[in-house]
Amino acid sequence: MALRTLTPLEARVLAVLVEKKLTVPDSYPLSLNALTLGCNQKTAREPVMNASEADVLQAIEGLKEQSLVNEVSGSRVVRFDHNASRGLGVPSQSVALLTALMLRGPQTAAELRLHTERLHRFADISSVEGFLDELAERDPKMVAKLPRAAGSREARWAHLLCGEVSVPGEGAHDGASFASASHADEIADLRAELAGVKTEVSALRALVLRLAGELGVVVEPST
Repeated sequence: MALRTLTPLEARVLAVLVEKKLTVPDSYPLSLNALTLGCNQKTAREPVMNASEADVLQAIEGLKEQSLVNEVSGSRVVRFDHNASRGLGVPSQSVALLTALMLRGPQTAAELRLHTERLHRFADISSVEGFLDELAERDPKMVAKLPRAAGSREARWAHLLCGEVSVPGEGAHDGASFASASHADEIADLRAELAGVKTEVSALRALVLRLAGELGVVVEPST
């Protein structure tokens, strides 16, 4: 069965289930109340929503029809689990990218690498771009690379699970907006690079401690 276009709330519900399964596994599968709270979070959400439990339940029913969400039995409280990878027919890396796009809106590859850190750790930005290219080449396409705004170093990507994406106010930004967009891209790049450096430093520190232990050398803890 071909996947139909999702509503914005259906996309948000699916993305929240994927996110919470990986970030708070002890609370997963999610109850309707927890799922609603996740959809209406004020942080890491673009746009911020104010959905009711009835709204979320309706979205769940729509996702169940698409085999993207399952109802879990055996508990006093009804809980819900996602089936994103199989339902969408994409690997877990692509699910992580789609989830970040559904939760936060269009982003650059560098921003996606940063925002998927807890969902999947990509080795570098080129790895992110590789999976994005695969999603963009599918039939039907699942993501699209948006026209690069003037003053921005990198183009943003958007998911197409809710249909084609329009870029509001394109071409109507002033110089200050361009500078702000460029600055945001630079910060995202630096944060992504910093995350990679921290990972490498941690690995090197563990290697030094292991070698020191084998040689019987006492290493003073770093301050």
